[in-house]
Amino acid sequence: MDKKEVKKRIEELKKLVEYHAKKYYDEDKPEISDFEYDMLMLELSKLENENPELIVKTSLTQKVGGTVKEGFQKVEHEVPLQSLQDVFNFAEIENFVQRIEKQTLENGIEQPKYVVETKIDGLSAAIEYIDGKLVRGATRGNGLVGEDVTENLKTIKTIPKELPEKINMIVRGEVFISKRDFDKMNQEREKNDEELFANARNAAAGSLRQLDSNITKKRPLDMYIFNVQKIEGKEFNSHYEELEYLKEIGFNVNPVHIYCKNKEEILNAINKIGKDREKLTFGIDGAVVKVDDLELREKIGTTSKFPKWAIAYKYPPERKETVLKDIICQVGRTGVITPMAILEPVKVAGSTISKTTLHNEDFIKEKDLKIGDKVIIQKAGDVIPEIVKAVVSKRTGEELDYEMPRICPVCGAEAVREPGEAAIRCTGTECPAKLYRNLVHFVSREAMNIDGLGENIIGILLEKQMIANIADIYTLTFEDFASLKKNGNKFAQNLVDSINASKQNDLYRLITALGIRQVGVKASKILAKKFNNIDKLAKASSVELSYLDEIGPVVANNIREFFMQEQTMDLISKLKKAGVNTKRLEADTEDNRFEGKTFVLTGALEKYTRDEASKIIEEFGGKTSGSVSKKTSYVLAGEDAGSKLAKAEKLGITVITEEEFEEMCK
Repeated sequence: MDKKEVKKRIEELKKLVEYHAKKYYDEDKPEISDFEYDMLMLELSKLENENPELIVKTSLTQKVGGTVKEGFQKVEHEVPLQSLQDVFNFAEIENFVQRIEKQTLENGIEQPKYVVETKIDGLSAAIEYIDGKLVRGATRGNGLVGEDVTENLKTIKTIPKELPEKINMIVRGEVFISKRDFDKMNQEREKNDEELFANARNAAAGSLRQLDSNITKKRPLDMYIFNVQKIEGKEFNSHYEELEYLKEIGFNVNPVHIYCKNKEEILNAINKIGKDREKLTFGIDGAVVKVDDLELREKIGTTSKFPKWAIAYKYPPERKETVLKDIICQVGRTGVITPMAILEPVKVAGSTISKTTLHNEDFIKEKDLKIGDKVIIQKAGDVIPEIVKAVVSKRTGEELDYEMPRICPVCGAEAVREPGEAAIRCTGTECPAKLYRNLVHFVSREAMNIDGLGENIIGILLEKQMIANIADIYTLTFEDFASLKKNGNKFAQNLVDSINASKQNDLYRLITALGIRQVGVKASKILAKKFNNIDKLAKASSVELSYLDEIGPVVANNIREFFMQEQTMDLISKLKKAGVNTKRLEADTEDNRFEGKTFVLTGALEKYTRDEASKIIEEFGGKTSGSVSKKTSYVLAGEDAGSKLAKAEKLGITVITEEEFEEMCK
């Protein structure tokens, strides 16, 4: 390539790595594998090294990726949390050792020693102790400034809150989720038809970077400490000595740290970790080689991004070839139809893989997958099996194209893909695959508000085959409910009373309960007010619906398609026969003090979560928005409010505190 082409390619690569670094570090939603990202960084680094005049300080080869998430307080790291230089072959490890040994001779120091550790696949963080008590914890961020996640780190049981010695120190480690716990989390999310975590690293990062520590508390986070950043009143000669001390005072130290005396032992240690990686309880993405002597480290020094005394060897993902035998579809509890690849069983990274998700029809088209293809599979982050590509060169012509169904494979109702969405959903209201979730929603507080009929009871009713659709709730008797519990008469009577009371609910509650996509309480009230009864709503055209406030063309289309389904009209007919009200009652006296007002929430709120504040605003008829504009009425600002506050002040928007917000709500 000539200079012009090189410069163009460098600019392309910088944009690519910046985009993917943002997805990885800031949003915890990577779009490419770690290996693919590493290869982009490697190409960029190589081109920059060959053309040093094109290197700029803002390139991610020169700084640590990551920014501070809005809502967190910023923490300036007393000792920078640097990244590591990645290498991908043993020749580069040998070059590293030769460079260290040369510098050792120049400094008159004996043969250097090393420690080889696992490179844990998680989120790096630093914890500060004063007089032996945990006072602050922060994410790495950009290495110089991180996010204050003290309360979240305190929820991790393996992190000592108080040390046996009254000492001032800062330690650094990696927050992660074990392979077993990650599998359990994803199994639970799959059961609840929630989006699966892509890998354990991003699940851990997303869990630690929650604004609500109660959410973090529910996640199975762990942390291994691997470094002393700073300590007062104690001196150590070696890194290995530091690790032993950390273990003594109660820290959960990286369990794999191998002491090495020379290049051969280093390479053997890396090979051993690579061989044993599938046996480890936690995910890794490499092995780290560190100079053990702390005095020598000081003399070797660092760059703006990396310590020169350490290097990270990245293991290539293990890939295997197999056959894509078939594609089948599963229907989740929200009606999402997900294609699954049925594979010729093959062993990858220690486990036998016979099936994997294909996510959606876009994924199948992007990968150009056909039934009968030979495909390459790997485990993303050593955990989730995924198809990397089809081996097009091995096609025989007998492979079959695959089209996603437009009819639900479970109930036969129409399956649709909404504009802007990747998922195809079953529209059937009585689809057995959706029934549990539909029932839970139908009886919920914001819908029909049937008190006492919770998830557990619904599960039992389905298991005992006492109900087969939503309307069956209204056929259940006192005796039916009493049979579910020992001495269950009071429980049964309360349920019967609650079910009977729900028959008299206003129309908007029934509309909410039907679970029309993107139609919540607010939209249901608008629809009830406009149409007065369920039959008129069922006959409304998309055009008529789309002109209503808060509805619009997309939601209007959802409503129209919902009422065009035979299953929907069958359900409404059954509900009418059961005596459920389908008409609008006399309008409730509502407090719409925020009607026509738009709020933007920014910064860390002390008394509410953002969801709680938003709910209060909506209950009073107001709206919330994610961005500040001239149409914004108020900006509710918590601590460390950032760019949104600045923009509000520039536009002259009224900024209110939590105290002022509370006064407005009285």
